[in-house]
Amino acid sequence: MNTVEFGGIGMTSQRTRERLIQRLKDQGISNQKVLDVIRVTPRHLFLDEALSHRAYEDTALPIGYGQTLSQPYVVALMTEILLSLGPRKKVLEIGTGSGYQATVLAQLVDQVYSVERIKPLQDKARDRLRQLGLRNVRLTHTDGGFGLPDYAPYDAILSAAAPHEVPEELLHQLAPDGILVIPVGPGDEQELRVIIRDGDSSKFEERVVETVRFVPLLSGTTR
Repeated sequence: MNTVEFGGIGMTSQRTRERLIQRLKDQGISNQKVLDVIRVTPRHLFLDEALSHRAYEDTALPIGYGQTLSQPYVVALMTEILLSLGPRKKVLEIGTGSGYQATVLAQLVDQVYSVERIKPLQDKARDRLRQLGLRNVRLTHTDGGFGLPDYAPYDAILSAAAPHEVPEELLHQLAPDGILVIPVGPGDEQELRVIIRDGDSSKFEERVVETVRFVPLLSGTTR
Protein backbone atom coordinates (compact mmCIF):
# COMPACT_ATOMS: atom_id res chain seq x y z
CA MET A 1 0.00 0.00 0.00
CA ASN A 2 1.31 3.41 -0.96
CA THR A 3 0.57 5.89 1.81
CA VAL A 4 0.43 9.42 0.45
CA GLU A 5 -0.07 12.55 2.50
CA PHE A 6 -2.34 14.91 0.55
CA GLY A 7 -1.54 17.87 2.75
CA GLY A 8 -2.38 21.38 1.62
CA ILE A 9 -5.01 20.30 -0.90
CA GLY A 10 -8.05 20.75 1.25
CA MET A 11 -11.05 22.80 0.20
CA THR A 12 -13.88 21.13 1.98
CA SER A 13 -14.30 20.70 5.68
CA GLN A 14 -13.38 17.42 7.32
CA ARG A 15 -17.00 17.25 8.44
CA THR A 16 -18.15 17.09 4.81
CA ARG A 17 -15.83 14.18 4.11
CA GLU A 18 -16.83 12.37 7.30
CA ARG A 19 -20.47 12.67 6.26
CA LEU A 20 -19.62 10.87 3.01
CA ILE A 21 -17.69 8.14 4.87
CA GLN A 22 -20.64 7.59 7.21
CA ARG A 23 -22.95 7.28 4.21
CA LEU A 24 -20.64 4.65 2.66
CA LYS A 25 -20.65 2.72 5.95
CA ASP A 26 -24.45 2.92 6.08
CA GLN A 27 -24.55 1.39 2.60
CA GLY A 28 -22.44 -1.57 3.72
CA ILE A 29 -18.85 -0.60 2.91
CA SER A 30 -16.78 -2.14 5.71
CA ASN A 31 -13.15 -2.32 4.49
CA GLN A 32 -11.45 0.22 6.74
CA LYS A 33 -8.50 0.73 4.39
CA VAL A 34 -10.87 1.60 1.54
CA LEU A 35 -12.81 4.01 3.77
CA ASP A 36 -9.59 5.65 4.98
CA VAL A 37 -8.32 6.15 1.43
CA ILE A 38 -11.59 7.69 0.25
CA ARG A 39 -11.58 9.94 3.33
CA VAL A 40 -8.17 11.44 2.49
CA THR A 41 -8.41 11.53 -1.34
CA PRO A 42 -9.27 15.07 -2.52
CA ARG A 43 -12.17 14.22 -4.86
CA HIS A 44 -12.74 17.90 -5.70
CA LEU A 45 -9.48 17.92 -7.67
CA PHE A 46 -11.00 15.51 -10.19
CA LEU A 47 -13.81 17.88 -11.20
CA ASP A 48 -14.00 21.19 -13.02
CA GLU A 49 -14.15 24.08 -10.57
CA ALA A 50 -17.84 24.72 -11.27
CA LEU A 51 -18.73 21.28 -9.87
CA SER A 52 -16.08 20.95 -7.17
CA HIS A 53 -18.50 22.05 -4.41
CA ARG A 54 -20.43 18.82 -5.08
CA ALA A 55 -17.36 16.57 -4.87
CA TYR A 56 -18.29 14.89 -1.57
CA GLU A 57 -21.88 14.13 -2.47
CA ASP A 58 -22.50 10.45 -3.07
CA THR A 59 -23.34 10.91 -6.72
CA ALA A 60 -21.77 10.52 -10.17
CA LEU A 61 -20.74 13.82 -11.78
CA PRO A 62 -19.87 14.79 -15.38
CA ILE A 63 -16.22 15.27 -16.40
CA GLY A 64 -16.77 16.08 -20.08
CA TYR A 65 -16.58 13.98 -23.27
CA GLY A 66 -19.74 12.14 -22.21
CA GLN A 67 -17.91 10.57 -19.25
CA THR A 68 -18.54 10.70 -15.51
CA LEU A 69 -16.72 10.64 -12.20
CA SER A 70 -18.19 7.54 -10.58
CA GLN A 71 -20.35 7.72 -7.47
CA PRO A 72 -18.16 7.31 -4.33
CA TYR A 73 -20.25 4.33 -3.19
CA VAL A 74 -19.59 2.51 -6.47
CA VAL A 75 -15.85 3.30 -6.31
CA ALA A 76 -15.75 2.04 -2.72
CA LEU A 77 -17.78 -1.08 -3.53
CA MET A 78 -15.69 -2.08 -6.55
CA THR A 79 -12.46 -1.42 -4.66
CA GLU A 80 -13.64 -3.42 -1.66
CA ILE A 81 -14.59 -6.36 -3.90
CA LEU A 82 -11.26 -6.15 -5.72
CA LEU A 83 -9.43 -6.50 -2.38
CA SER A 84 -11.78 -9.17 -0.99
CA LEU A 85 -9.44 -12.07 -1.85
CA GLY A 86 -6.48 -10.45 -0.14
CA PRO A 87 -3.80 -7.98 -1.24
CA ARG A 88 -3.47 -7.31 -4.97
CA LYS A 89 -0.09 -6.24 -6.32
CA LYS A 90 -0.76 -5.53 -9.99
CA VAL A 91 -4.09 -4.07 -11.11
CA LEU A 92 -5.46 -3.04 -14.50
CA GLU A 93 -8.12 -0.33 -14.69
CA ILE A 94 -10.25 0.03 -17.82
CA GLY A 95 -11.26 3.67 -18.27
CA THR A 96 -8.99 6.15 -16.46
CA GLY A 97 -11.53 8.97 -16.81
CA SER A 98 -10.68 11.67 -14.28
CA GLY A 99 -8.08 9.49 -12.56
CA TYR A 100 -10.03 9.28 -9.28
CA GLN A 101 -10.45 5.50 -9.19
CA ALA A 102 -6.77 5.05 -10.16
CA THR A 103 -5.80 7.38 -7.30
CA VAL A 104 -7.81 5.31 -4.83
CA LEU A 105 -6.32 2.07 -6.12
CA ALA A 106 -2.77 3.46 -6.14
CA GLN A 107 -2.96 3.89 -2.37
CA LEU A 108 -4.04 0.26 -1.85
CA VAL A 109 -2.03 -1.83 -4.35
CA ASP A 110 1.57 -1.90 -5.56
CA GLN A 111 1.08 -0.99 -9.23
CA VAL A 112 -1.86 0.33 -11.26
CA TYR A 113 -2.01 0.15 -15.06
CA SER A 114 -4.84 2.30 -16.41
CA VAL A 115 -6.08 2.63 -19.99
CA GLU A 116 -8.17 5.46 -21.46
CA ARG A 117 -9.45 5.92 -25.01
CA ILE A 118 -10.01 9.72 -24.78
CA LYS A 119 -6.62 11.47 -24.88
CA PRO A 120 -7.62 14.83 -23.30
CA LEU A 121 -9.09 13.00 -20.27
CA GLN A 122 -5.93 10.96 -19.92
CA ASP A 123 -3.77 14.11 -20.08
CA LYS A 124 -5.79 15.74 -17.27
CA ALA A 125 -5.59 12.56 -15.19
CA ARG A 126 -1.82 12.44 -15.65
CA ASP A 127 -1.50 16.03 -14.40
CA ARG A 128 -3.60 15.24 -11.32
CA LEU A 129 -1.62 12.11 -10.47
CA ARG A 130 1.59 14.11 -10.77
CA GLN A 131 0.16 16.85 -8.54
CA LEU A 132 -0.73 14.22 -5.93
CA GLY A 133 2.72 12.64 -6.07
CA LEU A 134 1.52 9.19 -7.10
CA ARG A 135 4.26 7.34 -8.98
CA ASN A 136 2.82 3.83 -9.18
CA VAL A 137 0.22 4.46 -11.90
CA ARG A 138 1.07 3.82 -15.56
CA LEU A 139 -1.35 5.43 -18.04
CA THR A 140 -1.83 4.15 -21.59
CA HIS A 141 -3.94 5.65 -24.39
CA THR A 142 -5.65 2.64 -25.97
CA ASP A 143 -8.94 0.81 -26.51
CA GLY A 144 -9.92 -0.63 -23.12
CA GLY A 145 -11.87 -3.57 -24.55
CA PHE A 146 -8.57 -5.20 -25.40
CA GLY A 147 -7.15 -4.65 -21.93
CA LEU A 148 -3.38 -4.14 -21.84
CA PRO A 149 -1.73 -7.44 -22.81
CA ASP A 150 1.80 -5.97 -22.77
CA TYR A 151 1.86 -6.02 -18.97
CA ALA A 152 -0.42 -9.00 -18.27
CA PRO A 153 -1.19 -10.99 -16.23
CA TYR A 154 -2.95 -8.88 -13.57
CA ASP A 155 -3.99 -9.86 -10.04
CA ALA A 156 -7.14 -7.82 -10.57
CA ILE A 157 -8.92 -5.94 -13.34
CA LEU A 158 -11.51 -3.23 -12.70
CA SER A 159 -13.61 -1.71 -15.46
CA ALA A 160 -15.20 1.73 -15.15
CA ALA A 161 -17.19 1.25 -18.38
CA ALA A 162 -19.79 -1.35 -19.31
CA PRO A 163 -19.48 -3.71 -22.30
CA HIS A 164 -22.55 -5.65 -23.47
CA GLU A 165 -20.62 -8.88 -22.82
CA VAL A 166 -17.46 -9.58 -20.83
CA PRO A 167 -14.49 -9.19 -23.22
CA GLU A 168 -12.61 -12.49 -23.56
CA GLU A 169 -9.36 -10.52 -23.73
CA LEU A 170 -9.80 -9.40 -20.12
CA LEU A 171 -10.31 -12.96 -18.88
CA HIS A 172 -7.13 -14.05 -20.66
CA GLN A 173 -5.19 -11.30 -18.84
CA LEU A 174 -6.14 -12.43 -15.33
CA ALA A 175 -3.42 -14.05 -13.24
CA PRO A 176 -4.16 -17.30 -11.36
CA ASP A 177 -6.81 -16.54 -8.72
CA GLY A 178 -7.22 -13.12 -10.33
CA ILE A 179 -10.44 -11.15 -9.96
CA LEU A 180 -12.35 -9.08 -12.53
CA VAL A 181 -14.90 -6.48 -11.36
CA ILE A 182 -16.95 -5.18 -14.28
CA PRO A 183 -20.37 -3.69 -15.10
CA VAL A 184 -22.03 -5.59 -17.97
CA GLY A 185 -25.07 -4.87 -20.09
CA PRO A 186 -26.85 -2.15 -22.07
CA GLY A 187 -27.54 1.33 -20.65
CA ASP A 188 -30.33 0.76 -18.15
CA GLU A 189 -29.91 -2.97 -17.50
CA GLN A 190 -26.35 -3.25 -16.25
CA GLU A 191 -25.16 -5.70 -13.62
CA LEU A 192 -21.97 -5.39 -11.60
CA ARG A 193 -20.29 -8.76 -12.04
CA VAL A 194 -17.40 -10.34 -10.20
CA ILE A 195 -15.42 -13.00 -12.08
CA ILE A 196 -12.69 -15.00 -10.35
CA ARG A 197 -10.21 -17.24 -12.12
CA ASP A 198 -10.03 -20.66 -10.49
CA GLY A 199 -6.31 -21.04 -9.76
CA ASP A 200 -4.34 -21.26 -13.00
CA SER A 201 -7.12 -23.15 -14.79
CA SER A 202 -9.34 -21.84 -17.59
CA LYS A 203 -12.37 -21.99 -15.27
CA PHE A 204 -14.03 -18.89 -13.89
CA GLU A 205 -16.53 -18.35 -11.09
CA GLU A 206 -19.00 -15.54 -11.70
CA ARG A 207 -21.56 -13.74 -9.55
CA VAL A 208 -23.74 -10.66 -9.84
CA VAL A 209 -23.46 -8.07 -7.06
CA GLU A 210 -26.14 -5.49 -7.89
CA THR A 211 -27.55 -3.35 -10.67
CA VAL A 212 -25.44 -0.34 -11.65
CA ARG A 213 -25.25 2.39 -14.26
CA PHE A 214 -21.98 3.12 -16.11
CA VAL A 215 -21.03 4.73 -19.38
CA PRO A 216 -20.72 2.15 -22.19
CA LEU A 217 -17.37 0.60 -23.07
CA LEU A 218 -16.71 1.98 -26.56
CA SER A 219 -14.14 0.81 -29.08
CA GLY A 220 -11.49 2.93 -30.74
CA THR A 221 -9.54 5.92 -29.42
CA THR A 222 -9.84 9.70 -29.75
CA ARG A 223 -7.24 12.44 -29.54
